[in-house]
Amino acid sequence: MRRIKVLVVDDSLLFRNMLVQSLESDPNIEVVAQAENPYEARDAIIKYKPDVMTLDVEMPRMSGIEFLKKLMPQHPLPVVMISSLNQKVFDAMEAGAVDFVNKPANLNREQLGNFLRQELVTKVKIASTAKVGGHKRVMPNPVGRTIGATGNGRIIAIGASTGGTEAIYEIVKCFRRDIPGVVIVQHMPSGFTKMYADRLNNQCEVEVKEAKTGDRVLPGRVLIAPGDSQMKLVKVGSGYQVECRGTEKVSGHCPSVDVLFRSVAKTVGNKAIGVILTGMGGDGAQGLLEMRQAGALTIGQNEASCVVYGMPKVAYDLGAVQSQHDLSAIAGKIYSLLSK
Repeated sequence: MRRIKVLVVDDSLLFRNMLVQSLESDPNIEVVAQAENPYEARDAIIKYKPDVMTLDVEMPRMSGIEFLKKLMPQHPLPVVMISSLNQKVFDAMEAGAVDFVNKPANLNREQLGNFLRQELVTKVKIASTAKVGGHKRVMPNPVGRTIGATGNGRIIAIGASTGGTEAIYEIVKCFRRDIPGVVIVQHMPSGFTKMYADRLNNQCEVEVKEAKTGDRVLPGRVLIAPGDSQMKLVKVGSGYQVECRGTEKVSGHCPSVDVLFRSVAKTVGNKAIGVILTGMGGDGAQGLLEMRQAGALTIGQNEASCVVYGMPKVAYDLGAVQSQHDLSAIAGKIYSLLSK
């Protein structure tokens, strides 16, 4: 296989060298160029035609987000952002970045190097398979504002990974306050999940919050699994709430979509709707199959609208997905299923 050509953009020479060393520790990756700022990066993109670019959020002269907004219309390129715990990373995702790596604080040089070799290398490889340039935010298709009896014991469970922050936004933005309780797992580091939930809460009609143990699942409320815990749905009396416990990885992730979906299959059965969105790997596929076997209705995002058609493909191939849809049609499909 041809090696993945990477352009590294960071204004810190020291950190830039660490990024290069981490990436080149993998034999399948070749760093073809480095850049200190977006102007150097623009010239390097034209000259070297990299497969993936890593980009710092904060840089002098022009921020990484400004650069992305100028770059993507002319030179669509998979971009992995390098960010400290910062709300701006979601502006970068909205501008077209594929994924981000959290720049952890309080690590010594050796620990940081090990982290980058594991986390950054993996995300660059995933980004090299991503489709870019065609997943800009669009106005959602109109959906019905009423669905009869609010909630009626229904639960909507959604799972996503790479490309999922924007995909989830496209769906949740369409939800109205009569939507049954929604539980979501998006693969994301600790700390970022709360910022992401707060961002959606400010942009959407429904309430969106980072989940904590004991939170009730209510109509008009969306609960997003915290980035350092496994989230399960449990039945309490006549309703449902979540438990966020355990940091072990399941299906390679914490939080894991499989953990959530399996708990929904067990507790909700045929009153659930499961949705699996863009992402690399197979997390969520087995759990969605268990949901379908328990009588739930299941939806997968189609290949054309996925940034990475991994998780939905594995789920579809397993027989877990009843129907596949373009991202822009999924919210409408959920309302259609609820109205029947």
